[in-house]
Amino acid sequence: MTDENLSGDAAPSSRSTVSVFRQVGFVLPVLIFTGVAVAFAIGLNLRPGEIPSVLIDKPVPVFDLPPVKGRDLGLSNTNLTGEVSLVNIWASWCTECRKEHPLFMELKRTGVVTVHGLNYKDKPDDASDWLDELGDPYTRTGADIDGRVGIDWGVYGVPETFVIDRSGMIRYKRIGALTPEVFRQEVLPLLESLRQ
Repeated sequence: MTDENLSGDAAPSSRSTVSVFRQVGFVLPVLIFTGVAVAFAIGLNLRPGEIPSVLIDKPVPVFDLPPVKGRDLGLSNTNLTGEVSLVNIWASWCTECRKEHPLFMELKRTGVVTVHGLNYKDKPDDASDWLDELGDPYTRTGADIDGRVGIDWGVYGVPETFVIDRSGMIRYKRIGALTPEVFRQEVLPLLESLRQ
């Protein structure tokens, strides 16, 4: 075989390789864009406040917390039986907690449901001052200063709200601020069904 034949055979192969790289260079960004678009579309249809919890339909974790500074009643699992109630996990440093707080004050005022508080990873003075400033909607409030009880509850972050039935079983978990709309559409019907 001569050098001419060798170089002649190589030219079509290199043109073919360049053509493949051009096609991949065009197709790859299209595939990446399509993948991102599909993931985004799926994400838009998710409801971030309704992340499934392994604790749904299970008893509340065993715990016993002292009261928040300046309050008389702490919170334990034994306090969460006998009536349908809410447990709200909150902290003074949480901006979303401040947004949902008026709803809990209204629930206390109207007596729609008993609300207990679990103060998560907060400084004692900050938690006490926050409740003194904004009002205390909680029947009982436990101070989970080191966050260990929150871990047992499967806390992703604050705020989170749980519906507890009469037997002390967790029936619902809401991640993020509980709004009046979500309360009316999701929580209130559940409360009513659990009371029957």
